[in-house]
Amino acid sequence: MVNTETIWIIDDDKSIRWVLEKALQKADFITRSFENANGLLAALQKESPDALLTDIRMPGMDGLQMLNKVQISHPDLPVIVMTAHSDLESAVSAFHSGAFEYLPKPFDIKDVVDLAHRACLHSHHQDSEKLNLTTRKETPLPTPEIIGAAPAMQEVFRAIGRLARSHITVLINGESGTGKELVAKALHRHSPRAKNAFIALNMAAIPKDLMESELFGHEKGSFTGAQTRRMGRFEQANGGTLFLDEIGDMPAELQTRLLRVLSDGEFYPVGGYSAIKVDVRIITATHQNLEALVAQGRFREDLFHRLNVIRVHIPPLRDRKQDIPLLLQHFLAHAAQELNTEIKILTPEAQTFLSIFNWPGNVRQLENICRWLSVMAPGREIHVHDLPPELINETPEKTLNTDNWEISLKNSINQQLAAKKPELAKHIIPTIEAILIKAALDFTHGKRHEAAILLGYGRNTLTRKIKELNLDANSSGYDN
Repeated sequence: MVNTETIWIIDDDKSIRWVLEKALQKADFITRSFENANGLLAALQKESPDALLTDIRMPGMDGLQMLNKVQISHPDLPVIVMTAHSDLESAVSAFHSGAFEYLPKPFDIKDVVDLAHRACLHSHHQDSEKLNLTTRKETPLPTPEIIGAAPAMQEVFRAIGRLARSHITVLINGESGTGKELVAKALHRHSPRAKNAFIALNMAAIPKDLMESELFGHEKGSFTGAQTRRMGRFEQANGGTLFLDEIGDMPAELQTRLLRVLSDGEFYPVGGYSAIKVDVRIITATHQNLEALVAQGRFREDLFHRLNVIRVHIPPLRDRKQDIPLLLQHFLAHAAQELNTEIKILTPEAQTFLSIFNWPGNVRQLENICRWLSVMAPGREIHVHDLPPELINETPEKTLNTDNWEISLKNSINQQLAAKKPELAKHIIPTIEAILIKAALDFTHGKRHEAAILLGYGRNTLTRKIKELNLDANSSGYDN
Protein backbone atom coordinates (compact mmCIF):
# COMPACT_ATOMS: atom_id res chain seq x y z
CA MET A 1 0.00 0.00 0.00
CA VAL A 2 1.42 3.40 -1.03
CA ASN A 3 1.92 5.92 1.75
CA THR A 4 0.07 9.20 1.14
CA GLU A 5 1.30 10.94 4.29
CA THR A 6 2.80 14.38 3.69
CA ILE A 7 5.67 15.97 5.62
CA TRP A 8 6.79 19.57 5.06
CA ILE A 9 10.39 20.46 5.95
CA ILE A 10 11.54 23.95 7.00
CA ASP A 11 15.30 24.55 7.32
CA ASP A 12 17.57 27.27 5.99
CA ASP A 13 20.35 24.70 5.37
CA LYS A 14 19.92 23.25 1.87
CA SER A 15 22.01 20.15 2.64
CA ILE A 16 19.87 19.25 5.65
CA ARG A 17 16.69 19.72 3.62
CA TRP A 18 18.10 17.40 0.95
CA VAL A 19 19.07 14.66 3.42
CA LEU A 20 15.68 14.80 5.15
CA GLU A 21 13.81 14.77 1.84
CA LYS A 22 15.67 11.68 0.60
CA ALA A 23 15.23 9.79 3.87
CA LEU A 24 11.51 10.55 4.13
CA GLN A 25 10.85 9.87 0.45
CA LYS A 26 12.61 6.51 0.82
CA ALA A 27 10.11 5.78 3.62
CA ASP A 28 7.28 6.63 1.14
CA PHE A 29 6.41 10.05 2.55
CA ILE A 30 5.41 12.88 0.24
CA THR A 31 7.68 15.83 1.05
CA ARG A 32 7.85 19.54 0.37
CA SER A 33 10.64 21.84 1.54
CA PHE A 34 10.92 25.51 2.51
CA GLU A 35 14.03 27.54 3.30
CA ASN A 36 12.22 29.95 5.62
CA ALA A 37 9.13 30.33 7.76
CA ASN A 38 7.42 32.88 5.51
CA GLY A 39 7.25 30.46 2.60
CA LEU A 40 5.76 27.79 4.82
CA LEU A 41 3.10 30.10 6.28
CA ALA A 42 2.08 31.24 2.79
CA ALA A 43 1.71 27.64 1.63
CA LEU A 44 -0.36 26.74 4.71
CA GLN A 45 -3.02 29.22 3.59
CA LYS A 46 -3.73 26.99 0.58
CA GLU A 47 -3.18 23.44 1.86
CA SER A 48 -2.02 21.52 4.91
CA PRO A 49 0.35 18.54 5.37
CA ASP A 50 0.06 15.75 7.93
CA ALA A 51 3.05 17.07 9.91
CA LEU A 52 5.81 19.68 9.90
CA LEU A 53 9.53 19.21 10.55
CA THR A 54 11.24 22.52 11.35
CA ASP A 55 14.54 23.91 12.56
CA ILE A 56 14.54 26.49 15.38
CA ARG A 57 17.48 28.73 14.48
CA MET A 58 16.73 30.37 11.11
CA PRO A 59 17.22 33.86 9.67
CA GLY A 60 14.20 36.14 9.98
CA MET A 61 11.32 34.41 11.72
CA ASP A 62 12.72 31.54 13.81
CA GLY A 63 11.13 28.14 14.26
CA LEU A 64 9.45 28.94 17.58
CA GLN A 65 7.87 32.15 16.25
CA MET A 66 6.63 30.18 13.26
CA LEU A 67 5.34 27.44 15.57
CA ASN A 68 3.29 30.00 17.51
CA LYS A 69 1.67 31.19 14.27
CA VAL A 70 1.00 27.61 13.14
CA GLN A 71 -0.64 26.86 16.48
CA ILE A 72 -3.09 29.71 15.88
CA SER A 73 -4.00 28.81 12.30
CA HIS A 74 -3.58 25.01 12.47
CA PRO A 75 -3.75 24.00 16.16
CA ASP A 76 -4.03 20.27 15.39
CA LEU A 77 -1.01 20.11 13.06
CA PRO A 78 1.85 18.19 14.76
CA VAL A 79 5.20 19.97 14.53
CA ILE A 80 8.56 18.28 15.14
CA VAL A 81 11.19 20.81 16.21
CA MET A 82 14.89 20.29 15.37
CA THR A 83 17.71 22.22 17.03
CA ALA A 84 21.48 22.05 17.33
CA HIS A 85 21.11 23.71 20.74
CA SER A 86 20.36 20.61 22.83
CA ASP A 87 19.67 22.48 26.05
CA LEU A 88 16.83 22.75 28.51
CA GLU A 89 15.68 26.15 27.23
CA SER A 90 15.26 24.85 23.68
CA ALA A 91 13.32 21.79 24.83
CA VAL A 92 11.02 23.69 27.19
CA SER A 93 10.43 26.50 24.69
CA ALA A 94 9.52 23.98 22.01
CA PHE A 95 7.01 22.16 24.20
CA HIS A 96 5.61 25.42 25.59
CA SER A 97 4.95 26.55 22.05
CA GLY A 98 3.04 23.35 21.36
CA ALA A 99 5.63 21.17 19.60
CA PHE A 100 4.71 17.53 19.06
CA GLU A 101 8.30 16.43 19.68
CA TYR A 102 11.78 17.88 20.15
CA LEU A 103 14.71 16.46 18.18
CA PRO A 104 18.27 17.55 19.13
CA LYS A 105 20.95 17.58 16.44
CA PRO A 106 22.88 15.55 15.45
CA PHE A 107 20.19 12.92 15.07
CA ASP A 108 19.82 9.50 13.51
CA ILE A 109 17.80 9.54 10.28
CA LYS A 110 15.90 6.48 11.53
CA ASP A 111 14.71 8.55 14.50
CA VAL A 112 13.41 11.22 12.10
CA VAL A 113 11.46 8.65 10.06
CA ASP A 114 10.03 7.03 13.21
CA LEU A 115 8.98 10.44 14.56
CA ALA A 116 7.39 11.33 11.23
CA HIS A 117 5.28 8.16 11.35
CA ARG A 118 4.22 8.96 14.93
CA ALA A 119 3.36 12.55 14.05
CA CYS A 120 1.23 11.51 11.08
CA LEU A 121 -0.58 8.88 13.16
CA HIS A 122 -1.21 11.55 15.78
CA SER A 123 -2.53 13.88 13.08
CA HIS A 124 -5.01 11.27 11.89
CA HIS A 125 -6.44 10.99 15.40
CA GLN A 126 -7.09 14.70 15.77
CA ASP A 127 -10.68 14.60 14.55
CA SER A 128 -11.68 12.42 17.49
CA GLU A 129 -9.27 13.66 20.14
CA LYS A 130 -8.61 17.42 20.25
CA LEU A 131 -5.57 18.63 22.17
CA ASN A 132 -5.69 21.58 24.52
CA LEU A 133 -2.69 23.51 23.21
CA THR A 134 -1.60 26.90 24.46
CA THR A 135 -1.13 29.64 21.85
CA ARG A 136 0.17 32.44 23.99
CA LYS A 137 3.82 33.33 23.87
CA GLU A 138 5.34 33.50 27.33
CA THR A 139 8.37 35.50 28.39
CA PRO A 140 11.11 32.97 29.18
CA LEU A 141 11.93 32.78 32.86
CA PRO A 142 15.50 32.51 34.11
CA THR A 143 16.28 28.86 34.90
CA PRO A 144 18.91 27.17 37.00
CA GLU A 145 21.73 25.81 34.86
CA ILE A 146 21.07 22.27 33.70
CA ILE A 147 23.69 21.33 31.16
CA GLY A 148 23.55 18.18 29.09
CA ALA A 149 23.90 17.06 25.50
CA ALA A 150 23.92 13.35 26.36
CA PRO A 151 20.86 11.36 25.21
CA ALA A 152 19.95 10.54 28.82
CA MET A 153 19.79 14.26 29.66
CA GLN A 154 17.75 14.99 26.54
CA GLU A 155 15.14 12.62 27.96
CA VAL A 156 15.17 14.67 31.18
CA PHE A 157 14.70 17.89 29.16
CA ARG A 158 11.78 16.32 27.29
CA ALA A 159 10.19 15.29 30.58
CA ILE A 160 10.56 18.81 32.01
CA GLY A 161 9.05 20.29 28.86
CA ARG A 162 6.05 17.97 28.96
CA LEU A 163 5.46 18.15 32.71
CA ALA A 164 6.10 21.83 33.40
CA ARG A 165 2.65 23.00 32.30
CA SER A 166 0.76 20.43 34.37
CA HIS A 167 0.02 20.26 38.10
CA ILE A 168 0.75 16.54 38.32
CA THR A 169 2.82 15.05 41.16
CA VAL A 170 6.37 14.13 40.10
CA LEU A 171 8.90 11.79 41.73
CA ILE A 172 12.54 12.48 40.80
CA ASN A 173 15.03 9.72 41.46
CA GLY A 174 18.78 9.64 41.03
CA GLU A 175 21.99 9.32 42.99
CA SER A 176 23.14 12.03 45.37
CA GLY A 177 24.67 14.98 43.55
CA THR A 178 22.94 14.41 40.21
CA GLY A 179 20.91 17.63 40.36
CA LYS A 180 17.46 16.53 41.50
CA GLU A 181 16.63 19.91 43.07
CA LEU A 182 17.65 21.72 39.86
CA VAL A 183 15.15 19.60 37.93
CA ALA A 184 12.46 20.34 40.52
CA LYS A 185 13.17 24.08 40.23
CA ALA A 186 13.03 23.87 36.44
CA LEU A 187 9.63 22.16 36.62
CA HIS A 188 8.39 24.97 38.86
CA ARG A 189 9.92 27.89 36.96
CA HIS A 190 8.43 26.75 33.66
CA SER A 191 5.00 26.04 35.16
CA PRO A 192 1.88 28.21 35.59
CA ARG A 193 2.88 28.40 39.29
CA ALA A 194 6.19 30.12 38.52
CA LYS A 195 5.14 33.48 40.05
CA ASN A 196 4.39 31.78 43.37
CA ALA A 197 6.74 30.21 45.90
CA PHE A 198 9.06 27.26 45.39
CA ILE A 199 9.70 25.78 48.84
CA ALA A 200 12.30 23.04 49.30
CA LEU A 201 12.71 20.83 52.36
CA ASN A 202 15.28 18.05 52.76
CA MET A 203 13.75 15.35 54.95
CA ALA A 204 17.19 13.91 55.77
CA ALA A 205 18.38 17.25 57.19
CA ILE A 206 15.53 17.86 59.67
CA PRO A 207 15.42 16.24 63.15
CA LYS A 208 12.45 13.88 63.35
CA ASP A 209 10.85 15.71 66.27
CA LEU A 210 10.80 18.96 64.24
CA MET A 211 9.55 17.56 60.93
CA GLU A 212 5.84 17.86 61.72
CA SER A 213 6.18 21.51 62.73
CA GLU A 214 8.37 22.23 59.68
CA LEU A 215 5.81 20.81 57.29
CA PHE A 216 2.54 21.88 58.88
CA GLY A 217 3.49 24.76 61.19
CA HIS A 218 2.29 25.20 64.77
CA GLU A 219 0.04 27.40 66.85
CA LYS A 220 1.28 29.60 69.68
CA GLY A 221 1.68 27.58 72.88
CA SER A 222 1.26 24.21 71.16
CA PHE A 223 4.48 22.96 72.78
CA THR A 224 7.26 24.26 75.02
CA GLY A 225 9.09 27.03 73.20
CA ALA A 226 6.28 27.80 70.75
CA GLN A 227 6.10 31.51 71.60
CA THR A 228 4.36 32.52 68.37
CA ARG A 229 2.35 30.96 65.58
CA ARG A 230 4.63 29.56 62.86
CA MET A 231 3.64 28.95 59.25
CA GLY A 232 4.70 25.53 57.91
CA ARG A 233 6.16 24.71 54.50
CA PHE A 234 2.81 23.62 53.06
CA GLU A 235 1.27 26.98 53.90
CA GLN A 236 4.34 28.86 52.60
CA ALA A 237 4.06 26.99 49.29
CA ASN A 238 0.34 27.70 48.82
CA GLY A 239 -0.27 28.38 45.13
CA GLY A 240 3.24 27.19 44.28
CA THR A 241 5.40 24.09 44.55
CA LEU A 242 6.63 22.13 47.57
CA PHE A 243 9.76 20.07 46.90
CA LEU A 244 10.36 17.29 49.43
CA ASP A 245 13.88 15.96 48.95
CA GLU A 246 14.96 12.57 50.32
CA ILE A 247 11.34 11.55 50.81
CA GLY A 248 12.50 8.04 51.70
CA ASP A 249 13.72 9.39 55.06
CA MET A 250 10.26 10.61 56.12
CA PRO A 251 9.08 8.90 59.36
CA ALA A 252 6.05 6.60 59.15
CA GLU A 253 3.73 8.86 61.18
CA LEU A 254 4.47 11.81 58.89
CA GLN A 255 3.88 9.65 55.83
CA THR A 256 0.31 9.17 57.06
CA ARG A 257 -0.22 12.92 57.48
CA LEU A 258 1.27 13.65 54.05
CA LEU A 259 -1.07 11.11 52.47
CA ARG A 260 -4.07 12.87 54.04
CA VAL A 261 -2.94 16.26 52.73
CA LEU A 262 -2.54 14.81 49.24
CA SER A 263 -6.01 13.28 49.48
CA ASP A 264 -7.91 16.18 51.11
CA GLY A 265 -5.89 19.27 50.18
CA GLU A 266 -5.96 20.46 53.80
CA PHE A 267 -4.14 19.94 57.09
CA TYR A 268 -4.12 20.94 60.76
CA PRO A 269 -1.09 22.78 62.20
CA VAL A 270 0.45 21.32 65.35
CA GLY A 271 -1.85 22.38 68.19
CA GLY A 272 -4.44 23.72 65.74
CA TYR A 273 -8.18 22.99 65.55
CA SER A 274 -9.02 24.64 62.23
CA ALA A 275 -8.10 23.00 58.94
CA ILE A 276 -6.03 25.03 56.48
CA LYS A 277 -6.75 24.43 52.80
CA VAL A 278 -3.81 24.67 50.39
CA ASP A 279 -3.24 24.41 46.66
CA VAL A 280 0.26 22.98 46.35
CA ARG A 281 2.03 20.97 43.68
CA ILE A 282 4.15 18.25 45.27
CA ILE A 283 7.49 17.23 43.76
CA THR A 284 9.51 14.64 45.66
CA ALA A 285 12.98 13.20 45.19
CA THR A 286 15.06 10.35 46.54
CA HIS A 287 18.30 8.48 45.93
CA GLN A 288 16.79 5.38 47.53
CA ASN A 289 14.81 2.52 46.01
CA LEU A 290 11.30 3.32 47.26
CA GLU A 291 9.92 0.01 45.98
CA ALA A 292 12.43 -1.78 48.23
CA LEU A 293 11.44 0.43 51.19
CA VAL A 294 7.79 -0.45 50.55
CA ALA A 295 8.65 -4.16 50.49
CA GLN A 296 10.52 -3.74 53.81
CA GLY A 297 7.54 -1.97 55.38
CA ARG A 298 9.50 1.29 55.79
CA PHE A 299 7.44 3.31 53.31
CA ARG A 300 3.66 3.32 52.85
CA GLU A 301 2.61 1.65 49.62
CA ASP A 302 -0.43 3.92 49.18
CA LEU A 303 1.75 7.02 49.60
CA PHE A 304 4.28 5.63 47.14
CA HIS A 305 1.57 5.27 44.49
CA ARG A 306 0.34 8.82 45.22
CA LEU A 307 3.83 10.24 44.71
CA ASN A 308 4.91 8.00 41.85
CA VAL A 309 2.41 9.35 39.30
CA ILE A 310 5.22 10.43 36.97
CA ARG A 311 8.84 9.48 37.59
CA VAL A 312 11.85 11.34 36.18
CA HIS A 313 15.21 9.58 36.42
CA ILE A 314 18.36 11.72 36.57
CA PRO A 315 21.33 9.74 35.20
CA PRO A 316 24.59 9.59 37.17
CA LEU A 317 27.50 11.51 35.69
CA ARG A 318 29.33 8.29 34.75
CA ASP A 319 26.45 7.53 32.34
CA ARG A 320 26.70 10.92 30.59
CA LYS A 321 30.45 11.41 30.32
CA GLN A 322 30.16 13.33 27.07
CA ASP A 323 28.72 16.17 29.18
CA ILE A 324 31.78 16.40 31.44
CA PRO A 325 33.78 18.83 29.22
CA LEU A 326 30.72 21.12 29.01
CA LEU A 327 30.24 20.98 32.77
CA LEU A 328 33.93 21.60 33.44
CA GLN A 329 33.91 24.69 31.24
CA HIS A 330 30.75 26.00 32.90
CA PHE A 331 31.81 25.35 36.50
CA LEU A 332 35.32 26.76 36.02
CA ALA A 333 33.85 29.97 34.58
CA HIS A 334 31.26 30.14 37.36
CA ALA A 335 33.88 29.52 40.06
CA ALA A 336 36.12 32.24 38.63
CA GLN A 337 33.26 34.73 38.80
CA GLU A 338 32.22 33.62 42.28
CA LEU A 339 35.77 33.66 43.70
CA ASN A 340 36.99 36.67 41.70
CA THR A 341 39.86 34.76 40.05
CA GLU A 342 40.93 34.22 36.45
CA ILE A 343 39.21 31.45 34.50
CA LYS A 344 41.34 28.32 34.60
CA ILE A 345 41.94 26.28 31.45
CA LEU A 346 42.37 22.49 31.42
CA THR A 347 45.10 20.87 29.35
CA PRO A 348 43.83 18.09 27.03
CA GLU A 349 45.43 15.49 29.32
CA ALA A 350 43.73 16.90 32.42
CA GLN A 351 40.38 17.09 30.63
CA THR A 352 40.75 13.47 29.45
CA PHE A 353 41.61 12.38 32.99
CA LEU A 354 38.56 14.14 34.43
CA SER A 355 36.30 12.96 31.61
CA ILE A 356 36.86 9.28 32.37
CA PHE A 357 36.86 9.57 36.15
CA ASN A 358 33.84 7.79 37.62
CA TRP A 359 32.60 10.74 39.78
CA PRO A 360 30.87 8.88 42.64
CA GLY A 361 29.63 12.26 43.92
CA ASN A 362 28.28 13.13 40.46
CA VAL A 363 27.81 16.74 39.30
CA ARG A 364 28.11 18.14 42.83
CA GLN A 365 31.56 16.57 43.22
CA LEU A 366 32.62 17.90 39.80
CA GLU A 367 31.47 21.41 40.74
CA ASN A 368 33.39 21.29 44.03
CA ILE A 369 36.54 20.09 42.22
CA CYS A 370 36.26 23.08 39.87
CA ARG A 371 36.07 25.42 42.88
CA TRP A 372 39.12 23.72 44.39
CA LEU A 373 41.08 24.07 41.14
CA SER A 374 40.11 27.73 40.78
CA VAL A 375 41.76 28.44 44.14
CA MET A 376 44.53 25.86 44.42
CA ALA A 377 45.92 25.38 40.89
CA PRO A 378 49.13 27.47 40.71
CA GLY A 379 48.87 28.61 37.09
CA ARG A 380 46.12 29.39 34.63
CA GLU A 381 46.63 26.05 32.87
CA ILE A 382 45.54 23.01 34.86
CA HIS A 383 47.70 19.90 34.36
CA VAL A 384 47.05 16.39 35.65
CA HIS A 385 49.52 16.90 38.51
CA ASP A 386 47.48 19.97 39.62
CA LEU A 387 44.42 17.83 40.36
CA PRO A 388 43.46 17.03 43.96
CA PRO A 389 45.36 14.04 45.43
CA GLU A 390 42.13 12.14 46.09
CA LEU A 391 41.49 12.04 42.33
CA ILE A 392 45.05 11.19 41.30
CA ASN A 393 45.43 8.45 43.91
CA GLU A 394 42.21 6.67 43.01
CA THR A 395 42.91 3.19 41.65
CA PRO A 396 42.04 2.56 38.01
CA GLU A 397 39.55 -0.11 39.10
CA LYS A 398 37.60 2.54 41.00
CA THR A 399 37.85 5.33 38.49
CA LEU A 400 37.42 3.56 35.20
CA ASN A 401 34.21 2.34 33.69
CA THR A 402 34.87 2.36 29.97
CA ASP A 403 35.20 -0.14 27.14
CA ASN A 404 37.93 1.95 25.48
CA TRP A 405 41.15 0.30 26.69
CA GLU A 406 43.33 3.01 25.14
CA ILE A 407 41.63 5.71 27.23
CA SER A 408 41.85 3.44 30.29
CA LEU A 409 45.56 2.93 29.72
CA LYS A 410 46.14 6.63 29.18
CA ASN A 411 44.32 7.41 32.43
CA SER A 412 46.48 4.91 34.33
CA ILE A 413 49.64 6.44 32.82
CA ASN A 414 48.43 9.94 33.73
CA GLN A 415 47.94 8.83 37.32
CA GLN A 416 51.47 7.45 37.52
CA LEU A 417 52.94 10.54 35.85
CA ALA A 418 51.08 12.72 38.34
CA ALA A 419 52.54 10.62 41.15
CA LYS A 420 55.99 11.35 39.59
CA LYS A 421 57.01 7.69 39.45
CA PRO A 422 60.53 7.49 37.93
CA GLU A 423 61.48 5.52 34.80
CA LEU A 424 57.85 4.91 33.97
CA ALA A 425 58.47 3.42 30.51
CA LYS A 426 60.90 0.87 31.98
CA HIS A 427 58.13 -0.39 34.27
CA ILE A 428 54.97 -0.01 32.22
CA ILE A 429 56.09 -1.45 28.85
CA PRO A 430 57.20 -4.83 30.32
CA THR A 431 53.96 -4.94 32.31
CA ILE A 432 51.87 -4.44 29.17
CA GLU A 433 53.92 -7.04 27.28
CA ALA A 434 53.56 -9.54 30.11
CA ILE A 435 49.76 -9.07 30.12
CA LEU A 436 49.71 -9.49 26.33
CA ILE A 437 51.75 -12.72 26.37
CA LYS A 438 49.83 -14.18 29.32
CA ALA A 439 46.51 -13.47 27.58
CA ALA A 440 47.71 -15.13 24.35
CA LEU A 441 48.96 -18.20 26.21
CA ASP A 442 45.70 -18.49 28.13
CA PHE A 443 43.75 -18.15 24.90
CA THR A 444 45.77 -20.95 23.22
CA HIS A 445 45.69 -23.12 26.36
CA GLY A 446 49.46 -22.81 26.75
CA LYS A 447 50.43 -23.64 23.17
CA ARG A 448 53.44 -21.37 22.64
CA HIS A 449 53.64 -21.93 18.89
CA GLU A 450 50.02 -20.77 18.40
CA ALA A 451 50.48 -17.88 20.84
CA ALA A 452 53.61 -16.71 18.99
CA ILE A 453 51.73 -16.67 15.67
CA LEU A 454 48.85 -14.65 17.20
CA LEU A 455 51.30 -12.15 18.72
CA GLY A 456 53.48 -11.91 15.60
CA TYR A 457 56.54 -13.22 17.44
CA GLY A 458 58.91 -16.01 16.47
CA ARG A 459 58.79 -19.09 18.72
CA ASN A 460 62.27 -18.38 20.11
CA THR A 461 61.40 -14.71 20.71
CA LEU A 462 58.34 -15.70 22.73
CA THR A 463 60.36 -18.20 24.79
CA ARG A 464 62.98 -15.53 25.51
CA LYS A 465 60.38 -12.95 26.55
CA ILE A 466 58.66 -15.46 28.86
CA LYS A 467 61.99 -15.89 30.67
CA GLU A 468 62.80 -12.16 30.69
CA LEU A 469 59.39 -11.27 32.09
CA ASN A 470 59.58 -14.04 34.69
CA LEU A 471 56.50 -15.77 33.34
CA ASP A 472 58.14 -19.20 33.72
CA ALA A 473 56.74 -19.53 37.24
CA ASN A 474 53.24 -19.47 35.80
CA SER A 475 53.99 -21.55 32.72
CA SER A 476 53.94 -25.08 34.10
CA GLY A 477 50.81 -25.77 32.08
CA TYR A 478 52.33 -24.40 28.85
CA ASP A 479 54.15 -26.50 26.23
CA ASN A 480 57.82 -25.82 25.55
